[in-house]
Parts: sequence; structure tokens; C-alpha cells
Amino acid sequence: MTKYQSLIPKYFEGIIEGKNTHLLLLKNEGGMQVLLTDYGARIVSILVPDNKGNLVDVALGFDSIQGYLESDEKYHGCTAGRFANRIANGKFEINGNQYTLPQNNGINCLHGGISGFHDKVWDRRVTYQSHVEFYYVSKDGEEGFPGNIKVMVSYTLTRNNEIVIKYHAQSDADTHVNLTNHTYFNLDGEGSGDVLQQVLQINSDEVLFVDENQIPNAIVPVEGTPFDFRTPKKIAQDITENDEQLISAKGYDHCYVNNKPISQPCATVYSKNTGIQLDVFTTEPGVQLYTGNWMTGNDIGKRGNKYLPYAGFCLETQHFPDSPNQGEFPSTLLKAGAQFDSETHFKFSIKK
Repeated sequence: MTKYQSLIPKYFEGIIEGKNTHLLLLKNEGGMQVLLTDYGARIVSILVPDNKGNLVDVALGFDSIQGYLESDEKYHGCTAGRFANRIANGKFEINGNQYTLPQNNGINCLHGGISGFHDKVWDRRVTYQSHVEFYYVSKDGEEGFPGNIKVMVSYTLTRNNEIVIKYHAQSDADTHVNLTNHTYFNLDGEGSGDVLQQVLQINSDEVLFVDENQIPNAIVPVEGTPFDFRTPKKIAQDITENDEQLISAKGYDHCYVNNKPISQPCATVYSKNTGIQLDVFTTEPGVQLYTGNWMTGNDIGKRGNKYLPYAGFCLETQHFPDSPNQGEFPSTLLKAGAQFDSETHFKFSIKK
């Protein structure tokens, strides 16, 4: 028996702002499958063989487009942009001009605003059963951002159970761009409970601490803090420590500095229950660990189970939060006519 129920394509067929939505399938020779939708250029399911040969769906999500539209958590599996993560006060300046964005996360602009890339139906092109490309043109002024920007996100499923995500963008005016994938993973299987017993390693010596509004205010060594994942440990091990960073965020919601080349994993997660291991590789300078702290339990996932706090974890490869306002951070400024390119790999295997 497999540990998932097949999704029904017709439940993903809809019309949003005049554009049709679909369910798309990638699969490889080893039996792994990745299901996506053009609504938000998002991952819907990741079906991975476990240590018993059963397919396990390790990505949180819903069984219909309507489920995504009605959910409390809007970012399941999506491509987040034009600027992933937070921009303080919903404002930044370029060339002496100040731009004002929606404040949809307290006083911050989060994940591109109220109707960011997660809320758009992307154009698509599927190549065989292993590759899909999504395209979107974000017009000048959309959610307050300057410049007409053309964006491409591609997903490739390789024969060695690796999802390769590539991002490409070009703008006709100077703008800020920061793109990531926002999949919530649970290596025990979607809807199977919390992820707190899963074992995480983050190969980083430094983490960005944040203020009361979740905006970075310091780059801090992880040594001697609950944020030290350089040696593998259960997510639960230090998450309830009496630490003001963890208390204010109700868990981990912090960006780690990534100095690893894409040939080396920036993070690794393992489930003892399924034997499934996830390795994350990226060209990005940061990876945001988010442990689903603010899930409400109102969302019902694909298996009919509530998504309670800690039902999934995210490893969002990206530039640092609030980079447009913090000149010492790696720049997210995309100059007119220049090209933005980024790459992230999610590789699945069975731990021996």
C-alpha cells in the first residue's frame, strides 16, 4: 500500500483572473513523482519511496485549487516573490526614489505583498515528464515594486530523485528581487503529525537574529545557542529553550548564512520513521528555517488531517530578509537589463 491518495486533476482545473489552472505531473524511472500547479508555480506533492518501497508524500498541500484559495496559509509549495521574506515597514529606496509596498505581515511586506507571485497563475511549458517551466510577467508598480520584470521558474526531476529548481529574471528598470520555493516538508509524510522528531543539520556558523518585527538586526555565531545545527539534532531538541528569539517567533523562523557552494549541502534532514533524507543545495547566500510555528489547525491537508503548528518545516533558499534596507547584506538589486539567476536542489534518498 502507498501512503498517499492520488490527486484528481479535474479538482485543479479552474479559472483565476481569466487564466486556467492545471495539475502537472513529473516522474522518473525510480518511481518518484512531483505534482505541481501553475497557480503560484507551486509544488503540490512530492512522492518519494521510503525504506520499505512505499511512496510517501513529503510535501504539505491541498487536493484542489479551491483548497489553496481558501487556506489560512497561502504559501504552501509556492514560488514566493517578487521579494521573498520580509521588507521592513514595506518600504525601500532606489536611486533616491522611495517605494511603498503592502504591509501584510504586521508593518512588514511579506513574500511580495498581498497578491505576490504565490497568487498568480503562471504560463507553463512542459517538456516530457521530467521538466516544466513557469513564466510570469510582473508589471511595473505591481504590489508597489518598480519595473516590468519577466520571471521564469523551472522544475526538473532527475533520475536520482533530485528536484532542480532554477530561477531567472530580467527587468526593464532597477528593482529588487528575491525568489524562493516555500514548500513545507514532512519526511514522515504529509499530515502525519509534527516534524519535531526529524533530525536536522544546517551547515552554517552564523544566523540572523531579528527584532520584535522579525527584521534582522544582527548576524550572530550559532555556537552556544539553540540555533546551532552544525551537528545533526532533532528539531525539537532546543525549540522550547528560554530564548527570546525562539519565544517571539514561537519556534524557528530565521535565516542562516550559507557559505557552501552548490556542490555541498547547506542543510540535511532525516526521518527515522521512513528513512527518507532530504539534502538541500543552493547558490543563494541564505536559507530560512521555518518550522510552521504559526499554523492554525484550520487548514485540512490532502489526507484529511489538520495542519497544526510544526506540521511541516521550510528550508527557503534566498537572499537575506530586508536586504533592500540593509546595505551590508548581499544585494538584491536587479539593475535594468541585467539578469538574475539562482538555483536550488532538493535531493531525496534513503539513509543507509
